[in-house]
Amino acid sequence: MASKKGSQKIRIVVKSFEHKVLDEAIKKIVLVCKDSWATVVWPIPLPTKIEKITVNRSTFVNKDAREQFEIRRHKRILDIIEPSPQTLAALQDLNVASGVWIEIKA
Repeated sequence: MASKKGSQKIRIVVKSFEHKVLDEAIKKIVLVCKDSWATVVWPIPLPTKIEKITVNRSTFVNKDAREQFEIRRHKRILDIIEPSPQTLAALQDLNVASGVWIEIKA
């Protein structure tokens, strides 16, 4: 995708541990951008990072008894092309659920 000279682009990175909460936050962001007439390139899902942790069940005797836990980190990228000042103001005032991290890069 070739960009025009002088055109502005904002990249939004959205991260969460739960994909349902992440999708709700993305819907809110897209709705805010559409209301301010900005062009949105739909969310690009990045690979889910899975971190597995293995823990012994008992401290001393049973070495073979272990438990595994995992943390899944979901990540999406949104591109907003030629945002207006209203778009930036609305994005800064946006309220999303707890557990969702939004990173705005200009």
